[in-house]
Amino acid sequence: MQRGSDACDIRITERGCAELRELELYLHIPFCVQKCRYCDFLSAPAEPEEIETYVEALQKEIYAYEGKFTDYKVTSVFFGGGTPSLLSAGQMQRLMESLQRVFQIRVAAEITMEMNPGTVSKEKLLGYKKAGINRLSIGLQSIQDHELRMLGRIHDYQMFLVTYEMARKVGFENINLDLISAIPGQTVASWNETLHTVAALAPEHISAYSLIIEEGTPFYELYGGDQSLHNMKEQKFESVQSLLAPLPDEEEERRMYEMTSQVLEGYGYCRYEISNYAKSGYECRHNLGYWERKEYLGLGIGASSLIDNVRYDHIRDRLEYIQLAGTPDKLQCHREVLDQKAQMEEFMFLGLRKTEGIRKQEFNVCFACPMESIYGEVVRELEEKYLIIEENGWLRLSDRGVDISNYALSYFLL
Repeated sequence: MQRGSDACDIRITERGCAELRELELYLHIPFCVQKCRYCDFLSAPAEPEEIETYVEALQKEIYAYEGKFTDYKVTSVFFGGGTPSLLSAGQMQRLMESLQRVFQIRVAAEITMEMNPGTVSKEKLLGYKKAGINRLSIGLQSIQDHELRMLGRIHDYQMFLVTYEMARKVGFENINLDLISAIPGQTVASWNETLHTVAALAPEHISAYSLIIEEGTPFYELYGGDQSLHNMKEQKFESVQSLLAPLPDEEEERRMYEMTSQVLEGYGYCRYEISNYAKSGYECRHNLGYWERKEYLGLGIGASSLIDNVRYDHIRDRLEYIQLAGTPDKLQCHREVLDQKAQMEEFMFLGLRKTEGIRKQEFNVCFACPMESIYGEVVRELEEKYLIIEENGWLRLSDRGVDISNYALSYFLL
């Protein structure tokens, strides 16, 4: 990965002409075949007619931005969900044509679509590729079928292999695979097998996350509190006994965490962020842009945006969104104007998620003051705790700091 990308982009060229600002686009597709037991994302099953109505509303929102982002160049587009691969090739083509009409999308832009195994055909993949999708992010999660059933996934490992091989055959050369550790019933040995098997498939990128039990999910009812078992029985989950597998204990989860980097690095993957690994040159540009605080525009229900140091979300009600899609200002909620203190905090705790860390000079340029004047004492304290390393003008978390990153990064809240 190239070091030194400037978080505060220089907007004047050597000739004195204004340079286009970088912009990332995120489009939320809130549909899935069924909700997984751990999922708290904004998504739900829907009929084909509902999906088509939503796609039309998305196009309406896109067109409402015509003429408003003429001083930006789009460097990445990300279709997230939900399961964007529930859209037909024709629907994806229409969305991409709408984006290209309204925004200046770079020829070399990274255009990612999340997808789940079993939701595509060869023809559909060819259609996505023709529409301009050049990166796939496939939700595998595990190679163990019993673990996939535990998560409530709609596929098994063989179904994933068919999908993955189809994607390769139609010409996709940039594929990410998502994995989850600390699944109920998962063992250190089964996680080790998943890592080796997936790495041997040689995807360009692997995201490896530890399961988080989120409130409002079936897993929370099972594992999230003292009343979990009672709630589970009350809700009469299908195959209740299959959901009683215990979560890995702290020691097992710790071993899985440490194993992840050891195994993947042995296959040539570079850890460039706390939970993300890539072959050289295949770091996810969309995610890097988020950690480097580049501006991004969210489209669709529940999407988030950061424009001119203003953060805001979109409303989460799909029917209301469809009614208001042509007036984006009315879609906004939870709007927050970031003052300099908030910007500094984000610069630090987002940038330090990258294993390369942050360049002190970038902070000085962005905020017109030396980093030491704001965070000098914090950095010294973290150095004494062996949680952070400062060298050659860069600041990064140590291996121990990465291991307890939430604790280390909390020091940068002003």
